[in-house]
Amino acid sequence: MGQANAARDSLFDLRECELSKMNFSGYDIAGVIMENANLSGSLFKDTIMSKAWAVGANLKGADFSNAIADRVVFNKADLEGAIFTNAVLSESSFKDANLKDTDFSDVYIGDFALRNICKNPTLRGENPTTGNPTRESLGC
Repeated sequence: MGQANAARDSLFDLRECELSKMNFSGYDIAGVIMENANLSGSLFKDTIMSKAWAVGANLKGADFSNAIADRVVFNKADLEGAIFTNAVLSESSFKDANLKDTDFSDVYIGDFALRNICKNPTLRGENPTTGNPTRESLGC
C-alpha cells in the first residue's frame, strides 16, 4: 500500500536534471520530484509514478504507455508529442501544460480531471509516432 501513496524512505529528487532519452520503463518512481527537469524523449512504459511532481518539466516525446501516473502534477510541463496510451491518469493535473500532439488513447482519467484537461487550448494536433489525433484520443 505504501507505493500507492508514494511513501519512501528517501527523496527521489530529479529537479532540474538533464535526463533526456533515459529509460525508466518498469521502475517504481512514485513520489519523484521532476520539477523543471529535461526528460524529453524518455521512456516511462509500465512505470509507477503516482504522486509525482513534474511542474515545468520537459517531457516532449516521452512515452508513458501503460504507466500508473495517477495524482501527478504536470502543470506547465511540455508534453508535446508524448504518448499516454493505456495509462492511468486519475486525478492528475495538466494546468497550463503543452499537450500539442499528445496521444491519450485508452487512458483512465476521472470525469473531473477530463473536464479540466479538455479546456486546455493546446489540446490539438496529431501524435507523430502513433498518428492518433490528440483531442479525439482523449474523448473531448
